[in-house]
Amino acid sequence: MPTKTLQIPTADGHADAFAAFPDRGGRHPGVLLYMDAIGLRPELENKARELAEHGYYVLVPNLYYRNGPAPVTDLPDYIGEENRPAVFAQLKPLVDALTTDLVLRDADAYLGFLSAQPEVGDGPVGTIGYCLGAALAMRAATAHPEKVAAVAGFHPGFLVTDAPDSPHRLVSRLTAQVHIGLAEGDLTPEALSELNQALDAAGVDYTTEIYPDTVHGFTMSDTAAYSPSALQRHWDRLLPLLDRALTTG
Repeated sequence: MPTKTLQIPTADGHADAFAAFPDRGGRHPGVLLYMDAIGLRPELENKARELAEHGYYVLVPNLYYRNGPAPVTDLPDYIGEENRPAVFAQLKPLVDALTTDLVLRDADAYLGFLSAQPEVGDGPVGTIGYCLGAALAMRAATAHPEKVAAVAGFHPGFLVTDAPDSPHRLVSRLTAQVHIGLAEGDLTPEALSELNQALDAAGVDYTTEIYPDTVHGFTMSDTAAYSPSALQRHWDRLLPLLDRALTTG
């Protein structure tokens, strides 16, 4: 499985990134994978490798590149209940610094770089994200509807907020098919209803699903939130979505 460590030129410097792609040559549909709040690390690289095994070129940028190359903070190998508060105390300023303006500027750079890779085909791309990355994947898709044909978000954060530019308020711009897989506490019933109503009103081809017996972070095997059955459900939803939207038209 070929992998690369890359530098993505951006308006504010260079974002370090990980890429994985099939080893059979040729060109493949592109997928921009937005990391969770914990950051770019082996857990995300493994997800990129698995997606690449299914025929995709997967690009995973370090969203915190303005603060240095990944890992930006001193991450433990495993995040359990005992060290989670200290880890997230380090991460909160990094998350807070990712303003919408910066996110959109970076999305321009990430999607342009992804499409320019010689291993990436000319067709549409997918954006997927975990935790805060789910909202960023949605923002990229609403800002680039001509390019993004699939959006998936898992245990999302910041997807439905009170802000005038909350991602759920922008879904009328989407042309992509969408799947959102939620832990049981990720959104209140009222917020999930608001998201569904916005997607319905926009005529988006979508599914939202609460994965049973889960907590926020359920796809991440290096955390106490991990659920093997929910991770498998995530693949069972994600792979058909990408196949429909990116490979079969």
